Amino acid sequence: MNNADIIIDVFLDTLWMERGLSENTLSAYRQDLHQFGDWLGQRSGAHNLLEVSVDDIRHYLDARHKRRISARSNARLISSLRNFYRYLYREKRIQADPMLLIDSPRQGRSLPKSLSEADVEALLAAPDITTVLGLRDRCMLEVLYACGLRASELVGLELAGVNLRQEVLRIDGKGGKQRLVPLGEEAIDWLEKYRAEARPVLLAGGQCEALFVSRLGRGMTRQAFWQLIKRYARPAGIEKPLSPHTLRHAFATHLLNNGADLRVVQMLLGHSDLSTTQIYTHVAKARLKILHEVHHPRG
Repeated sequence: MNNADIIIDVFLDTLWMERGLSENTLSAYRQDLHQFGDWLGQRSGAHNLLEVSVDDIRHYLDARHKRRISARSNARLISSLRNFYRYLYREKRIQADPMLLIDSPRQGRSLPKSLSEADVEALLAAPDITTVLGLRDRCMLEVLYACGLRASELVGLELAGVNLRQEVLRIDGKGGKQRLVPLGEEAIDWLEKYRAEARPVLLAGGQCEALFVSRLGRGMTRQAFWQLIKRYARPAGIEKPLSPHTLRHAFATHLLNNGADLRVVQMLLGHSDLSTTQIYTHVAKARLKILHEVHHPRG
């Protein structure tokens, strides 16, 4: 391990302790810093990560722009570099912060891709529930949609986090933040069936803290669940791009369309900032138009 690797590791450990960032975010920061370091190493007479100038960073951003790297990826890169050099300056490892004169790119807010309620019903009905894997898959889809979970939160669920008596899940969300999410009757029914009929068969006498387990009796991975979602899209007749996050978007969309308050949706999704949830408000335009027509004197 070279000096740059050690510095990056210490920086990420500090960031985790101070801000509680998720493993996915820290991994993305690590990748960004290593790619920047590799680019510096390939340039003739290049500096290392501790000796870069504003021009070095601008040249790197320009090179990424020419490769048509997305504005979202560049924004994340700039966040990685900004945090890294702020840390180095604070720790007196550098004399000046080269990121102070770098502007963040403006991003248009992309609208979430969602599914109709009929699409969701078709997707939920796609697994063959006469098999243990199909029963597990149906249960996972039901819980994901009923609770609006992230895929990482779903596969990270443990038995200890399920309280069917109080009808809630204890979710470990981003940044180590916990929240309680209510379960509906359908999700509770499928959880009871899965735990009684499928999970013991998949475990085959073994032990696992994870709620959802693979055919090998181990906790499901996010990648495996991603493939599972895509596999069920075809029999459900869904041709649009589908991912676990699509069901999370559908959860928020359908709640708003049926009259839920935006702050309630924020709490259920585990968003720390209401502005993150506001991206979903566009999906409620039809409902708002109807409310306006019914209740406004000039509607």
